[in-house]
Amino acid sequence: MKAEDKAREVISAFAISGECINIKVNKQGHINSTFISEFDDNGTKRKYTHQMINSAVFHDPVRIMDNILAVTEHIRGKLGDTPDKGQRCLEVILSKDGKSYAIDEDGMYWRTYGFVDDVMSYDKVPGENIAYNLGKGIGNFQLQLSDFDSSSLYTSLPRFHDMGLRFAQLEEAIEKNPKNRKDEVLDEIEFLEANKERGRRIWNAFESGELPSRVTHNDTKINNVLFSPVTGEAMCVIDLDTIMPGTILFDTGDMIRTACNTADEDEKNAENVDFSVPCYKALLEGYLEKAGAFITEKERDGIKESGRMMAQIMAVRFLTDYVAGDVYYKIDYPEHNLVRARAQIALMKAMDRRWNEF
Repeated sequence: MKAEDKAREVISAFAISGECINIKVNKQGHINSTFISEFDDNGTKRKYTHQMINSAVFHDPVRIMDNILAVTEHIRGKLGDTPDKGQRCLEVILSKDGKSYAIDEDGMYWRTYGFVDDVMSYDKVPGENIAYNLGKGIGNFQLQLSDFDSSSLYTSLPRFHDMGLRFAQLEEAIEKNPKNRKDEVLDEIEFLEANKERGRRIWNAFESGELPSRVTHNDTKINNVLFSPVTGEAMCVIDLDTIMPGTILFDTGDMIRTACNTADEDEKNAENVDFSVPCYKALLEGYLEKAGAFITEKERDGIKESGRMMAQIMAVRFLTDYVAGDVYYKIDYPEHNLVRARAQIALMKAMDRRWNEF
């Protein structure tokens, strides 16, 4: 059965009015299988996004969807009757039996969202204005959820940003050394080990309760935010599978790490990697315009460090995967994960060079 035909069959389980007149595969995602459909309801046409959840990554799809439904309903409740509500928050379409998911004949879990139309996305920050709007969008997302009880959420990926755990995984990979790659990465290992304790500060502060537990997205790179093509405003935060309790510094850190890097994440020439101070300042201005209303002094003090911490944790994860034999991340060539690790280390060093500038 073609993928489109299978999707057409399972989406009939969702409470969508009208007739499905078109369905196609969306190849942008890397984890879940995604389809876009169009329905005709007595002349009114509306599009929907359908995804088959990757249960190899997310082991409890029901609880994942419980998280997403709770968070989106909370935000949509605050939006009230806003005319562009459909552009500002994902709408979970329930199944005909009132669930946030449907199960196909193979036991795979599916979900449906209203399609967010008249928006655009970026893979890289094109300038300071979009950096400002990105910061404002993430800050607003956090503000909308600042009164949500994070303890009610399921932790989909336990200890996801625990630097101690990530170093333990690196050390295990080094000890096993299945592909005999350890000797070629001794400089990277030495640098990361020298920064180990600094990298653990934010997790330790979160675990001790110094940093409050809040709703965290955990993947706040720019292509997970949809923007208005007219005004440039950040409209909607998407890709909510990793919504769970954490410190908001995980999200500020990933936002800074990805938005302020002047090069690609897999830049082969580390000399091309730099940290954009103007981009950081614009990002922070937009972020604090919204998040400044609720964050604590301890959280505010950790924002700058959070970008470096997230660069470090990604360096550790990429290097671990390289030494272990590329078992987690998809690669395009044998050294891909090593290139990624070196690029993140270069970003850390660039932040250190410019630390007093921002």
